[in-house]
Amino acid sequence: MKAFVFPGQGAQFTGMGKDLYDSNPIAKELFDKANDILGFEITKVMFEGTADELKQTKVTQPAVFLHSVIKALTLGEEFDAEMVAGHSLGEFSALVAAGALSFEDGLRLVSARAQAMQKACEAAPSTMAAIIALPDATIEEICAQVSKEGNIVVPANYNCPGQLVISGNIDAINEACEQLKAAGAKRALPLPVGGAFHSPLMQPAKDELQAAIEATEFHTPKCPIYQNVDAKPHTDPAEIKQNLIAQLTAPVKWTYEVQQMIADGATDFTECGPGKALQGMLVKINREVTVSGIQ
Repeated sequence: MKAFVFPGQGAQFTGMGKDLYDSNPIAKELFDKANDILGFEITKVMFEGTADELKQTKVTQPAVFLHSVIKALTLGEEFDAEMVAGHSLGEFSALVAAGALSFEDGLRLVSARAQAMQKACEAAPSTMAAIIALPDATIEEICAQVSKEGNIVVPANYNCPGQLVISGNIDAINEACEQLKAAGAKRALPLPVGGAFHSPLMQPAKDELQAAIEATEFHTPKCPIYQNVDAKPHTDPAEIKQNLIAQLTAPVKWTYEVQQMIADGATDFTECGPGKALQGMLVKINREVTVSGIQ
């Protein structure tokens, strides 16, 4: 079975989407429509902007979404997904590609999500760190020991075996990193992000985004979407909505999501969108499946 997967924040690169814009009239129309919806020329930043300009959350998330979704929509019949999934932000791309959300509504929600997350980041100094080569259970245990009210650290992204990202207040992250290195982690590397994504510190963003999601019309997708919060397939619009609302403060269970897709018959994975991060994770999760990418 064929699965399409969609990348999240961090996959952006300078010049992203320009080839698509220049070579495909459908892509050009959708990019131009995006400029109107967002109220600024995101195409100018994507095509000509610097890496720093692309790092702005209000730009990064819509940019990665647009690159991924527009590529999928221009594939036509070649988009033959039998199941889809997306990593964090990529879940919105997957929903649009599978027909659960319109392009316009998906972009509006992604923009609202980016702005809500930016506000939450500014409200509480926080960050994330990648922990390499330590069992998930050990990381979970140390995070639980370090966390206390007002200074939390939690597992945030279960990316692949041997790679888990933690998220929380800066002091708690630093303390957890020291303990994780002492416990045998090969690396405990703070990430250059502006906040504690997929942690309870995103609660204000979740509250803000919830109203926008609840006010948006969702449809039954043309194939199951495997969602980050429970790693299970969903086709019911009401369930999809609730999982999407929960996603901002819950961990991304990517490892388990991919394992479930494989258990349900996925043999061929295509990463649709910028970068190759998911392809690297897929190979580490299961070396038996076929992995490719389209940008």
